[in-house]
Amino acid sequence: MNHKSEIEQKVAEFLLQIKAIKLQPSKPFTWASGWKSPIYCDNRISLSHPTVRTYIRQKLSEVIQEEFGSIGMIAGVATAGIPQGVLVAQDLGLPFAYVRSSAKDHGRQNMIEGEIIEGQRVVVIEDLISTGKSSLKAVEALREAGCDVVGLVAIFSYGFDVADENFKASKCRYTTLSNYSALIKYASENGFIHHEEEDLLRDWRRDPANWEPKTV
Repeated sequence: MNHKSEIEQKVAEFLLQIKAIKLQPSKPFTWASGWKSPIYCDNRISLSHPTVRTYIRQKLSEVIQEEFGSIGMIAGVATAGIPQGVLVAQDLGLPFAYVRSSAKDHGRQNMIEGEIIEGQRVVVIEDLISTGKSSLKAVEALREAGCDVVGLVAIFSYGFDVADENFKASKCRYTTLSNYSALIKYASENGFIHHEEEDLLRDWRRDPANWEPKTV
């Protein structure tokens, strides 16, 4: 197993153990979009577990240095990307800012909170990638403010093709510590799901908008 795969599996292990990710193929969750989903992910729970929090912080920092080299600032995507971004910025000794989902309706009406220096190389921190739209909205806001956004790093991705397409269209590199495929592999090999449930989980990944749960 190579180093990247080791990280993917370890993060999957941590997220399942602390129940930041829950798998319920037979009793699916309903997302805000209306999609039925066999998986629910809340990576904010990792913040309550020091060992997991530390591992994620260290690996996010390592990936940034390996993938993007010297940068000038870390930016977090509100809200879940903010604490992760602060931890990474502290780890790397870098300035930090965060991007709101929309501009404030009072005061300076900021969408970006923090000091921005035009031309500085920025890496964006996100906790979770689904379609990528909210993350790329933050990337675009930073670019409009004059930042050179060199990429985005997240804890976990569902691995949807549409996310790859959206990031490619926005000319933004992105990488994640773990992903849906790695999660299902770990869950199957370590007794979190049985083989019939694995099939349901893979079916959802192929067509999440039209997936319907089946009794297994």
